[in-house]
Amino acid sequence: LGDDALVAIAEVCAAFDVDGMRADLVTAKTAVAHAAWAGRDEVTREDIAVAARLALPHRRRRNPFDEPGMDETLLDELLGDRAPEPDPDDPDPDDPGPGPGGAGPDGPGGGEATPDRDDRAAGAGAATSVATPAEPYRTRLFTADRTGRGTAGRRSRARTTVGRTVGERRADTGPIHLPATIRATAAHPCAFPVAGTTGNAHGWQVRRKVVEGREANLVLLCVDASGSMAARQRMTQVKTAILSLLLDAYRRRDTVGLVTFRGDRAVLALPPTNSVDVAAPRLRELPAGGRTPLAEGLLEAAETIRRHRLREPDRRALLVVVTDGRATAGADAVARSLAAADRIATAGIDAVVVDSETGRFRMGLAARLAERLGAEHVPVGEVHADALTTVVRGRAA
Repeated sequence: LGDDALVAIAEVCAAFDVDGMRADLVTAKTAVAHAAWAGRDEVTREDIAVAARLALPHRRRRNPFDEPGMDETLLDELLGDRAPEPDPDDPDPDDPGPGPGGAGPDGPGGGEATPDRDDRAAGAGAATSVATPAEPYRTRLFTADRTGRGTAGRRSRARTTVGRTVGERRADTGPIHLPATIRATAAHPCAFPVAGTTGNAHGWQVRRKVVEGREANLVLLCVDASGSMAARQRMTQVKTAILSLLLDAYRRRDTVGLVTFRGDRAVLALPPTNSVDVAAPRLRELPAGGRTPLAEGLLEAAETIRRHRLREPDRRALLVVVTDGRATAGADAVARSLAAADRIATAGIDAVVVDSETGRFRMGLAARLAERLGAEHVPVGEVHADALTTVVRGRAA
């Protein structure tokens, strides 16, 4: 293992931002082993590349939304394994050349688009579009107004077994509240007869602690992914907010899910999860376009929360509906959407409606939807990443 190989290993480990010296040592030993296995007396850059792929991916520091694995392009650049520049005098191997009958690129066998090809391309591109979210950001901590009894976490106030003592109660189980027990016994001693005697014995008036900590919540986003959202470039802001919520959920042990609706149906794009590695790619690839099946979206969200309650009955949920309230898919679309809203309100699901309606003429359907849901109505001026996250975090229940 020469000096050049040691320098190359150190450069690779530094470039991939690994912790400590263990990665350098393991990479060096692996490179030596690979060279010996290949029958070589010296370590080459190929050996270092193989060793780096085995020793570094799980040791490098990365953010929750970073892709797992290694950047192969960066590794090739560090080790000098660049592909040779093409010779301009050499023919392009991918160029089919002149077509039959001497036709060039613009001839019958070339690259000129035919009317049928143009129609197919336009139809495929106009149906949907995929917005790219901006970088997620760290958000403020908002807590729920009520006190729950859910899974231990770092968000909302809840009655838990770990936390600060806020009161005392009479119960058969739980940690004993010693000061409260002494006070209760002194004020009202408990007397009970002793078997075999005519006297009484005095016992303790036991009091148990009421402990308040924090719980984790389910935040389910029900997002309008119809053509109006794509045309007005709102999906970028919504995706950024969702990714920010996922990052915050990762830090505070929350669960986040995503329901999207467009065309003629709703899809559970992201089942309730804490895994940002699974969530982030699905959100980035979320398309938008088509009509607005609002009723189907609300019903899918209600069903998702119902199933989640069966698995975790103590985890409270908040439904965030991002829409302008217009329902355009199917017969009696508006009436069916209001009926679905009534079903959600009857189930006792907390909700927020973020109104995405724009323009001078406004129908006010989102406000009407919020009224039927018993939800807070957020005006269109707050439909951006920072405001959407603030609404969700402030109302998480």
